[in-house]
Amino acid sequence: MRLADGLRLSITTLTVLPVRAGRIDRPAAAVAMSAAPAVGALLGAMLAAILWLLREAHAPALLAAAVTVAAAALLTRGMHLDGLADTTDALGSYRRGEAALEIMKKSDIGPFGVAAIALTLLIQASALTSLPVVAVVVAFAAGRVAVPLACRRGVPAARPEGLGALVAGTVPVPVVVVGAVLVAGAAVAATPSRPWQGPVAVVVSLLAVLALVHHAVRRFGGITGDVLGAAVELATTATLVGLSLR
Repeated sequence: MRLADGLRLSITTLTVLPVRAGRIDRPAAAVAMSAAPAVGALLGAMLAAILWLLREAHAPALLAAAVTVAAAALLTRGMHLDGLADTTDALGSYRRGEAALEIMKKSDIGPFGVAAIALTLLIQASALTSLPVVAVVVAFAAGRVAVPLACRRGVPAARPEGLGALVAGTVPVPVVVVGAVLVAGAAVAATPSRPWQGPVAVVVSLLAVLALVHHAVRRFGGITGDVLGAAVELATTATLVGLSLR
């Protein structure tokens, strides 16, 4: 039951797929966060199918990429983009602790957040104009490896309530390592002519997430749901950029 509840929680948290929610507690959250890379691969497969269909219909490359990125936002309720905007606004304020967390709570988006969303969508769409469809699966799986990485044991929550408090410190480090290794290994298929490039892109993206989480802990006192969203978008975008380099 814990496994089933955790898988349902992972899907309902990371996507808009209509799955009935189960029990929500820290044991279920541990499963949910651990399963995030698999959910990311599922999401990536759906988006890869959309990109493939548009290309088969002879849609212009930029249009196909832009629609795929828009579909990603719709399939995730824009939650990760919202987290990216809130985190960027809080970091851009140069405030710490409760003052920074208050900025995160605000419903409006500041100039840092707007710029972060616009640039992220632009970079993702630009990268997808030339990448094979398998790269979409790899990038979105890598983006969700950021979730257990940020929720690994030893990383505190910034608040005593909310998503961060539910999931922070729930994932054992070996589970994070296994997820990262599996996705990095699968990334070889995205760059077959240079088999080292895919794994390197994944590793670099996860190093960027480690830096973000470390900075969030230093500035906010821990992670929040918004930080998780920012980590997902950072890892996804960095992986797409790494895969697109020639």
